[in-house]
Formats: sequence, structure tokens, C-alpha cells
Amino acid sequence: MFEGFTPETIDFLWGIRMNNNREWFLEHKDDYVNTLYEPMKALGKDLFQPFWDKPGNLLKVSRIYRDARMHHPLPYKESLWICIRQEVEWWAENPCLYFEIRPEGVSYGFILLKPRPSTLEDFRKDIAARPKEFLRLIEQTEKATGVTVTAELYKRPKPAPTPELEPFYGWRGYIACDVDEPVSENLFGPELGIRVREFLEKLIPLYDYFNRFKV
Repeated sequence: MFEGFTPETIDFLWGIRMNNNREWFLEHKDDYVNTLYEPMKALGKDLFQPFWDKPGNLLKVSRIYRDARMHHPLPYKESLWICIRQEVEWWAENPCLYFEIRPEGVSYGFILLKPRPSTLEDFRKDIAARPKEFLRLIEQTEKATGVTVTAELYKRPKPAPTPELEPFYGWRGYIACDVDEPVSENLFGPELGIRVREFLEKLIPLYDYFNRFKV
């Protein structure tokens, strides 16, 4: 069960940002495990509860070590994240529900970062065939969460079949419905886990919809 992060969690994240080297990390590894990694794993288990009976979904909890194959100049990440997604070749091309913690605060919600052109073409065909279903989904999602569904736009979007679909025919990538919370007392304690889970549950219909087009 997620008991919450602490001010020491944020202290560690700032520390690794300012001292991204093996010596500093080894001196503070217990802080990493106890104040960041173990709470993240507990939060991930709590957030995944609604997905146990939804086949094909995975829970991924990142670790702080960078993949050495990426040849990044710094050995450690400066944030940790949780991702709920389908089993796919590359997460960024497919919808995710996520939580991330950084030195500045946390972010969580829905994201489809870099959909393939073929995915967007299938999406446009689908909303053209069932516009009312899609528009109702967007309306219900924004009403439930109080957050607007946004996206990066093409400079020259394809023509839409109806005016009401024009905003969505311009979607190019970074389709998201998420929130940011800066560091404050609200980040410390189990209430954060409750808040995040309730928000992600409201996004399940949007997540399920975009999984129609997974690659």
C-alpha cells in the first residue's frame, strides 16, 4: 500500500540532478530505495488495481539507472515514472496512463506521445465513421476530469468531413489529458495515491478508445 512520498524524496531528486555521478549515488542509495523507489512500486500496485481484470495491460515502474546502450552522458535519471499500457513494441507510439515524479513536482494522466501516421489515419477514419461516439467521449472525459484533451497540431491539417471534427483532424501527436502538481505538502502522504488513482480511472474510456489503434 502506498504510504506517500516525503520531503526527503524531493531532496534526493534534487541531489541526483545536481550530483549525477556514481559516487554521490552510492552514498545516497538507501535514500533512493527507501524514499523513492519503494514508494513508487507501492503506488504502481495501487494504480494498477482497476486493470487486473483488463487483459493485455502491463504495469511498468521505471528505475533510476539509465540504459547504458543509449550512451547518455549521465548515468542516472532525474525522474521516475509509472506507466500502464498494452504490450507493444514502443510505448511512445501507443496510449499510456502514467505518473511521473521530478524535482519540481509530479505529473499524471493520459498520453499518446508519438503516434504513427498510419495510426492517425485510422483514427481519422474512425471519428469520421462514428463522430457522435468520439465527441461524446471527449466531452465526458473533460467533464469528469476538469481537464482539456490537448494535442500537437499539423501546420496544414487534412480537411475534415464536418466542422465539428476539424479540431481533431489537426491532431499530430502528444495527445494528452494530464495535470501537473508542483512540490507542496499535497505531494506528501497517501492522499496523493488516492487522487492519482481517481484521476486515472476517469481516463480509462479515453485510454481504451485509443488502444483500438495500437501498433
